[in-house]
Amino acid sequence: MVNLPLAEAPVVDYGEDEAAMVRYRVEGTERALMLDNRGPIRFDADGNLDPAILDAYSRHGFYVLTGVLQPDELADLERDVADLLDRAPVTKGATVDRHGRPALGRDCTGRNVSWVKPLSDPIGGTDAAHGRHPAKMIEPRPPDGAPPYVVQLVLGSLQFSDACLRVYGHPDLLRVAEAINGPDFTPFNEAVWIKQPRLGGSVAWHQDGWTHWDHPDLDEGTHGFNYMAQLYGCDAANGLWVVPGSHRIGRADITAMVKAAGSDRLPDAVPLICGPGDVAITNRQAIHGSFANTSDDVRVTINFGFHRRRSVLNVTSGGVHSAITTYDEHYIEERSKLIAYAIDARRQRFGDEEPYRYQPFAGREDEFRWNDEARAAIKDYNLRDLGI
Repeated sequence: MVNLPLAEAPVVDYGEDEAAMVRYRVEGTERALMLDNRGPIRFDADGNLDPAILDAYSRHGFYVLTGVLQPDELADLERDVADLLDRAPVTKGATVDRHGRPALGRDCTGRNVSWVKPLSDPIGGTDAAHGRHPAKMIEPRPPDGAPPYVVQLVLGSLQFSDACLRVYGHPDLLRVAEAINGPDFTPFNEAVWIKQPRLGGSVAWHQDGWTHWDHPDLDEGTHGFNYMAQLYGCDAANGLWVVPGSHRIGRADITAMVKAAGSDRLPDAVPLICGPGDVAITNRQAIHGSFANTSDDVRVTINFGFHRRRSVLNVTSGGVHSAITTYDEHYIEERSKLIAYAIDARRQRFGDEEPYRYQPFAGREDEFRWNDEARAAIKDYNLRDLGI
């Protein structure tokens, strides 16, 4: 397991809210496991995704795809995540890692390593990210001796980790993406989330999208989805929570929902319950968030998402994941090259699989061989993230 030191304090909890939080986790877990939205990826003889998966995902706004990543792939990911943390700046703002070497992303223009104060909610109730996190979460007291900041997120992760790149090219996950978003689907962005034990901060309740809410063609799939591949699994204490069905209601008044609940414990939300190698798919329009991780269990999530092409083509957006710009054909093609490189990187590691055939680059596969030249070419690729 990734070596993350635990603070010496014997107990880290929610203080006067701890008893209510324990009940909330238990009840939320029970509700989550009663839903019909978990199981292995299933295709029919013609390669079509099982309609029962599509139906459950459509109704609930999320689905837990079980057993997607096998032990050898999880071992690759574990090594790469440990390397990312070893190469991270020694502290927030530092330019070197703990060994005195140039820190991860030091030579990049794009944002890479993101930090959080232990057990804090840095953006809830602020105007950050177009104000889409309107209500602040409870912030437990950090343990004695906690560092001032901890790593919580590595953005642009495909340029730093071949193992993450190979997950991005997983043929079954790309076939699911095609079934939901069409064969010409496009990237969104990618990251590694590290919810550190007794230290990991919260992410206030939100819906990911900030465009299209008033568009006449808005539907439940307009803002795409995220995959969340779990290295060690996740539960009610360290995982993401989702309000089932909320992806269908349009833009929600989250402030009013929190006020009605009397706390940040939204009564209809359920946690993602995943084992190692499970991959959750969550609609970006669903209301979701996560609580500060007071547990002893680390969560490591390999996060990546996809859009419908028609949702991003010739749309002017940005300002959260990348600069505000118009996503024209050239912009989308350049960003989509990461899918092609990922498919080839995976082919080189898992030669017994049938590689996915990405329709926008069909017949051009030889242009996208994963090698040292390609590695140099994708530096700062996340400057072209497609955020809507």
